[in-house]
Amino acid sequence: MVKTTTPVSVEPLDRLEEKVKVLVATVGRLRTEHARLTEENQRLTRDLDTARARLSEVESATAEVTMLKEEREVMRTRVAEMLEQLEALNL
Repeated sequence: MVKTTTPVSVEPLDRLEEKVKVLVATVGRLRTEHARLTEENQRLTRDLDTARARLSEVESATAEVTMLKEEREVMRTRVAEMLEQLEALNL
């Protein structure tokens, strides 16, 4: 009894191997991109925190300037009243 073997095509195996290689390369690129984006996200988070701190400082300074302007106006009014009183004395 003689066994006959049918030739096995390796083309499907070659295609599969090529697809696996492409998949491995894609995963590598995605990991690299993920690492880069993670670093960029951390940098942007630090930048945002810095900007928020600066904004808080500006808001505090603005509030202080407003308060000082109000105080100046009160002082101006009081000085004007004192000058009027001095003029009324007619010395």
